[in-house]
Amino acid sequence: MGSQLARKRFGQHWLTSQSVIQSIVTAAALTAEDSVLEIGPGTGVLTAALVERAGGVVAVEIDRDRSRQLRHHFAHQPNFTLVEGDILDLDLSALISPLGDRPLNRVVANIPYYITGPILEKLLGTIAAPNPQPYQAIVLMVQREVADRLCARPGSRAFGALSVRVQYLAACELICPVPARAFTPVPKVDSAVVRLTPRPLPVTAQSPQRLEQLVKLGFASKRKMLRNNLKGLMAVEALTTLLGQLGLAPTVRAEDLSVEQWVTLSNSWE
Repeated sequence: MGSQLARKRFGQHWLTSQSVIQSIVTAAALTAEDSVLEIGPGTGVLTAALVERAGGVVAVEIDRDRSRQLRHHFAHQPNFTLVEGDILDLDLSALISPLGDRPLNRVVANIPYYITGPILEKLLGTIAAPNPQPYQAIVLMVQREVADRLCARPGSRAFGALSVRVQYLAACELICPVPARAFTPVPKVDSAVVRLTPRPLPVTAQSPQRLEQLVKLGFASKRKMLRNNLKGLMAVEALTTLLGQLGLAPTVRAEDLSVEQWVTLSNSWE
């Protein structure tokens, strides 16, 4: 597809591994009934696999030259639509499948790593304001360190505020690690494919704003005990009592609480 020169300012690294592309497509579990949002199609190698399997593909590309090449390459595909622009500036709810007025129900993307956080928030929403039209599945290529944090379990070193914020909104699975050599040009970091499946927890926060505040403060200093990070909101003695009522040790740290325990703590707050 024309020039393959990557642009550093867009964080471009072209995925060249066909086995990784296959893993991404398999994880997305696409059928002819699905309409897919692809972020940053780049050279179109992943796009081609998506177009083969999905009913419709809407690709968002910020690079003007790359957009022109993609339009030319996929001009014969009736189930492909290209939107030129910045994904962070778009109203995603207004994007419509090329095969009619059905909404986009899945996301597949090799995203620019420098805007991973804003893209996750764009797709999932926040604890206080979840996406009102959640996708059935979101399959993303992210930096390996970020993938570990997204999918981390309580008690692990990688478990942090990002883990809680994302896992409150979606189940997260690590699909496969991706070495740097799977890209051109070769990046300085390894990557991984993750699948996020938006879903409500069995117990949700009665005050999502409070939960967001507790998580932010609780992880502000991971080396401190939770009661010390939260003492600005409640006296240490009262907080120790509350933790005990929830079956938590007074010395517990933020990373030791599961997402469900964070919700329970928030809901028990006075």
